[in-house]
This record gives sequence, C-alpha cells and structure tokens, in this order.
Amino acid sequence: MKKELLIPTLLLMSSLVSAQVKLPQLLRDSMILQRDQPVKLWGTAAANEKINIQFKGKTYRTKADANGKWQQQLPPTAAGGPYQIDITASNNIRLRDVLFGDVWFCSGQSNMVHQLNVHDVTYADEIATANNPEIRQFLVPNAANLFGPQSDLNGGSWKSATSNDIRQFSAVAYFFAKQLYAQYKIPIGIINASVGGTPVDAWTSEAGLAGFPAQVATIAGNKDTSRQVKPMPPAPPPPDAGMATPTWFSTSYQPENWRTINIPGYWEDQGLRNLDGVVWYSREIAIPQSMAGKSAKVFLGRITDADELYINGVKIGNTTYQYPQRRYTVPANVLKPGLNRFVVRVTNYSGKGGFVPDKPYCIFSGTDTVDLKGYWQYKVGAVFPPPAPDAPKPPMQAIMQPTALFNAMVAPEINYAIKGICWYQGEADTFHPNDYTKLLSALIYDWRKQWQRPDLPFLYVQLPGFMDYNYLPSESNWAALREAQRKTLSVPNTAMAVAIDLGEWNDIHPDNKKEVGDRLALAARKLVYKENIIASGPLYLSAEAAGNKITLSFSDTGTGLATTDAGAPATFEIAGADKKFVWAEAKIEGDKVVVWSNNVASPVYVRYAWSDNPVNPNLINSAKLPASPFQAGVK
Repeated sequence: MKKELLIPTLLLMSSLVSAQVKLPQLLRDSMILQRDQPVKLWGTAAANEKINIQFKGKTYRTKADANGKWQQQLPPTAAGGPYQIDITASNNIRLRDVLFGDVWFCSGQSNMVHQLNVHDVTYADEIATANNPEIRQFLVPNAANLFGPQSDLNGGSWKSATSNDIRQFSAVAYFFAKQLYAQYKIPIGIINASVGGTPVDAWTSEAGLAGFPAQVATIAGNKDTSRQVKPMPPAPPPPDAGMATPTWFSTSYQPENWRTINIPGYWEDQGLRNLDGVVWYSREIAIPQSMAGKSAKVFLGRITDADELYINGVKIGNTTYQYPQRRYTVPANVLKPGLNRFVVRVTNYSGKGGFVPDKPYCIFSGTDTVDLKGYWQYKVGAVFPPPAPDAPKPPMQAIMQPTALFNAMVAPEINYAIKGICWYQGEADTFHPNDYTKLLSALIYDWRKQWQRPDLPFLYVQLPGFMDYNYLPSESNWAALREAQRKTLSVPNTAMAVAIDLGEWNDIHPDNKKEVGDRLALAARKLVYKENIIASGPLYLSAEAAGNKITLSFSDTGTGLATTDAGAPATFEIAGADKKFVWAEAKIEGDKVVVWSNNVASPVYVRYAWSDNPVNPNLINSAKLPASPFQAGVK
C-alpha cells in the first residue's frame, strides 16, 4: 500500500520539477540584447503557468500556453547596462550583466569559423592585449538536424572579448565588432553560427528551398527513415610498416633504404606518382647549445592531409586534417645539443601529399631559430589502393545536407532580435557556381522572413584569391562564384566586402582576417548606420563599345580610380562574339576604364580579375579599396 502511494507522489514531484520555467541557451547571463527594438524573452513552463518578469523597475506578466510555451516582449531599450532581469514563476531565474547594444548574426563556413586562436601568430598582440568586455560572442555549437527546426541549441554561453576568452572568437567577426565598437561606443554582440566546408543550402530552411527541385527531393529523402540505408564501413587501411617494431620514429631504429626528398613540397612532384598512403620523413637537425633542454616551438607550415611529429622518439603533436597550420610545442628536456632526429609521419588520402610550399618551416626558442627546410629522407610506410568500383560509399555528412544547419543552428535563434547579418561562405559551392546567385538570394529572403524583418541588413564577403596563378586567360569556378556574389547585390539592403586581394595562393584560410572584418564594418557603417563614407571598392556598372575599345563605368569610385602600383590597370580581358578572351590593355580616365586589344577588332565581352587567383588585380578607388571582379557583355 505504501509503495502504491509512493509512485504517484514521485510522479507528481517529477512533473513539478520538469514544469519549472526554462530559458533557451541563448538567453543567458552576460548576453547582449538588441537596442532600440522590442526584444523577446521566451521559454517553456508548465501548461498555463503564470510568469512575472522584472526589468528596470517594471513588471511584465505573461502566461504559458497549453503546450507550456511562453514569450514576453520587452520594450525598446537604449544602448547600455549592465542590467538584471528577474523571471519568477514556480522557480526563479535571475539574468545578470545584461547589456543592450547591436547584435550581429555571423554565419558561413570555415573562414567565418576561424578563431583568433588559429591565427595566434599574426594576431598575437591583439590576443594578448584584448580587454573589451562590451564585445561579446555566443558561439553556437555545431549540430545538424535533417528532420525539422529545433527549438533550442545544444549548448553555448556568452563570452567577452578579454584575454581569457578572446581566443575563441571568430577572427572576422571580432574585428568587425571591434571597428563598430570603436566608432559608436555601444556594446556589440556576435552570434557565431558557422561550420567549415558547408554549402549555402544547408543553412536555408525547407520553405526557403521550395523553388529548388533537387533540394526538395533531397530533403524528402533525408526525412524518410525507411529509405535511409546505413552505409557499410570502409575497408581498413593497409598496415603501416613504419609502426612495426621497432617503429620508424624510435631512437633504436636504424634507417635503411630511405630516399631523398625536399621540404616543403608535394611528393607527387618529387618522384612518387599518384601515391595515396603514408610517407615517413626523417632528418637529423643540429640544435645549438643555447636551445638544448628548453621548451621550443615547431612550425611545420601546412601538411596534406594528416601528420604526427616525433623528436628523439618523443611524440610532439599531431593534426588529423589538412587545413590547420602546424604549430607544435616541444616540451623542455626533449632537445639536446647537436644532432636531434626529427620524424614526421604524413598520411594523404587523395590529391597531392606532403608539405605545402611557401609556409614557415622552423624550430625556435627565445632568439634562436633553426630552419627545417631542405633535403630530408623519406620512406613509404603504406600505400592505399584505389577504391574498387563497387566499394561502399562513405557515410553521408549531415552537415552537408539541405536545411540541416538551418534546423539545428539558425532556427533556435530567430526569436532573438538582431541588427543584421554577416555572411562569409561560398568555397563549398564553387563546384556549381552558376546556381549560387539564386541560392544566396534564397537564403537572404528566407532569413528575413524567419526574423520577420523584410529589410534585415545582409553583409557578405566575396571570395578572395586562391590556388595557382594562371598567366593565361582561362575559365574559373572561383571567378564564376565571385560573379554570383556580385550579382547578389541586386537584392535590396545588401552590401559586399571585396576580398580579392586578401587571399593566399596556398591556403584556403588566409591570415588576413582583420582586413576582412574591417571591410565588413565599413559596409555596415554605410548601409546600416547611414554614414556618408566610401565603403566599397569600384563596382561595375556598364560597358560601351566604340571601335575596338570598351569604356567601363563604375560606382563607388570616390574621387577617382587608381591602381595599387601606379601602373596601368591589369587583369582585364576582352573577347569578340566568339568569346575567346585575350588580355586587354587598359587605361584610367577619371572614374572610367578604357580597355582594348589589337587582336580583337569588335569586342563584345569584357571581364576583370577572372581567375581562381588573379595575378595582379590592381584597380582601386580613392579610398584604396579594391574593385570587384566581374564579367559583362556590351549592351
């Protein structure tokens, strides 16, 4: 009998606990709320539970609906704080250190993800001296959902731009926020929702993709669990001879039959044809007495794809994929005076394997630096066979699927009032650039509808230069995607930061994050804050042909056009009706550029900086901002 009475009592206690008022992850201590707009507070509670909210001496009363959901709107509040918000129902919640300012939703792929921590050499002083508690970031945890929008995030908290937490800030978003704070002296909040290597349609809602049949079909298939087949696990890799006993990094191992190779460089360019697998590198490095026994840093540039570094048989560090820069700390007492054996185990899965050129390769401690570039010895530890035609497909990556990131990483924030959006993405869509104009426009309209702000400002970054320089006119998917981004400026209340001059030929994640953030801030100052400034480089307007010449007109020229090197404008191409492009000569005439080629009598088409990585895109305006690449026909 006592047991029968106990069970209902426990169930009642459980329901009371679960019925307590709860807030979403985004509504936390130290949050920044949007100034000068009504802002929502929302959450869950018991069905029909009454809730009181105290803010700035006033009480706001609301009530949960039959499903336990509630929300309450606070009136527009000027920039400032800190404030305290008390929420009282069957339990009490106190939100402390709440500021009001401007909140920017910053999203995209890896170049928006990249934290200051990843660029801690370039921005070492910035990290060391950061002390701005009124710039704060909420880092949205990575997640994907194929089935529908989530009501909340999986975690996260607000952090301030101070030395303790600054390393986790998106570098681009931080420098953007820093410029706005310096200009307006109001708190700046960053909601950072970004995932490396992801396509634009993964960030768009199902409704936003309704006009795209391929995506609609994919979404339906992903939702149909009966059609989802668990992929077979891939075959195990062949054994690595270098991990047998004794291992090739062991101090007891005696190298035999190793060959010579250069670092940096790819092994496919040095006599190893089409090798996917494991290659070991070894070299004895002379360490001076002044470095012996001390902690040191090793810079190994970038390596494709994965690596492990050993010094004198001790594992120093490892990285599992190609993009991070290799910066490893050597503990004290590992280095000895004289010759030290360095061994690097490199694993490559596809494409060229090895050490990316034009990156730093050295070991240093204090004022001493030892160069690691030059000839090493190598030996192949394992060769991966090419996949068989009937080999199992790799498992589907949920983060790459349409709507998956919107559902898990955007939908939970749409109740949160924001000032605008910063977007840095596109690299993952360069395989089908002609679709990008429609897809990016769809994302913009979709997010505006989600936030119920038809004029919500949308700022975005045009892709920088990347990959090998091409000294001949050629087609380029990266150029085509930049053109799609440029055309997206036709969507009202948008602005684009041109970054063609900020790339690195050998790194899809260039270090120049401050310049990107600064240019986004310029765009915001003009578009959103209505300053009368030059905020963009020259943008193509029109082309007129006369004889063998085309005259190009531009907007955003300031007091006139110029070039970065005081020479003639470079990287212009023209073509006749056959679309066979040739390099064009060019000259500046005020705010116009005249282009021609003696090889094209009747030019019909013109383009500028049209390659993956243009050699010298030198056209700028009087504010020294670079012109956007473009392609156009003569009207």
